[in-house]
Amino acid sequence: MANILQLLPEIEGDEMIFVQALVKDMDDNHAQMFANSYRTRRKDSTTLLLVSLVGFLGIAGIQRFMVDQIGMGILYLLTGGFCGIGTIVDIVTAKKLAFTYNQAQQVAYMVKNS
Repeated sequence: MANILQLLPEIEGDEMIFVQALVKDMDDNHAQMFANSYRTRRKDSTTLLLVSLVGFLGIAGIQRFMVDQIGMGILYLLTGGFCGIGTIVDIVTAKKLAFTYNQAQQVAYMVKNS
């Protein structure tokens, strides 16, 4: 069983628990390949937070495009982030938004490569 902190030191909290459950039955070689793949696909919550803050400068919705929510991104662009309220919600929930995206990406990856 691979130590997830050595493979992915940048993850924390719920994300670490999720990834640790995914790699618990992998040998070290497969866990290293998984960690490399996960690192390239994951979105960082700090980046999403900073991009959400850009929404107050008039370009709302970029964070939604980053997490493959194209419809919501277009809606945010057209409505100014729901008049700023949606942008505020995204700032508060940036970690959850990133975690949900990362979780969905990894489940899809695992299903595809099974």
